Amino acid sequence: MKQTLSLEHNYKAAANPSEASPVIIMLHGYGSDENDLFSFASELPEQYTIISLKAPIPMQPYGNAWYNIYFDNAEGKFSDNEQAIESRDLISNCVDEVIEKYRVDATQITLLGFSQGTILSLAVALSYPQKIKNVIGLSGYVNEDILIEDYTENDFSKLNIYSSHGSVDQVIPVDWARKTKPFLEKLNIKCAYSEFPVGHGVAPQNFYEFKDWLEKQ
Repeated sequence: MKQTLSLEHNYKAAANPSEASPVIIMLHGYGSDENDLFSFASELPEQYTIISLKAPIPMQPYGNAWYNIYFDNAEGKFSDNEQAIESRDLISNCVDEVIEKYRVDATQITLLGFSQGTILSLAVALSYPQKIKNVIGLSGYVNEDILIEDYTENDFSKLNIYSSHGSVDQVIPVDWARKTKPFLEKLNIKCAYSEFPVGHGVAPQNFYEFKDWLEKQ
């Protein structure tokens, strides 16, 4: 049965409700909502509980954001990192609520993000790695400015990360994403990285690759 969390969400139960299941928590991109990534739910392994969170900042005329992005003619576009940090901790708290209110395995938490949702997924995992086992980060990058202080002192030994990007992404430059794997490997975090010949989106082969990666974790 669907429960109440701090954030609105979509919910799909695991196939076997009698035992604690692994869980995938989905974080959508800027201007989207909880229905976007949830469209993957029926194609993901049925042993997972799937929860797709809705970002807290409403946009006009529709959609939501985890934090605002400002467009300034002089400086180009820039992110509201204070809002991003608030959302990072809101998501972290929602992970705790999911464990408390749903029959899930607290050692088997996967974050699946797209774009801004990936940036937040990586921020949560790097700031609070004791909570997260896997991150599937699509079309995003690591924003070091929204990580907790002293994050390098964390124990990342149980964390696994899959990162992918479109090689012709017109929203987030692929060069930013290419820094993800070396950044994580400096922290001794296991990371798989792939590129696909698409823009700011998820190619079918990208979906099958991360699904296969997840099944091996």
